[in-house]
Amino acid sequence: MINYEEELKKFTPSLDVDDAEGAIYSRDLTDVIDILKEMLKETSGPRSEHGGLL
Repeated sequence: MINYEEELKKFTPSLDVDDAEGAIYSRDLTDVIDILKEMLKETSGPRSEHGGLL
């Protein structure tokens, strides 16, 4: 039977995971909210006197 407490004592995180985490968090990634903001900015351009887009 596996002794989980002993196994947890032996656990050490993989260096590759730590390196990947740093690389992921250091990037400025575009997410869905950024895309929606850009789309709203583009659609809120000039409007006609009736309130519609030109």
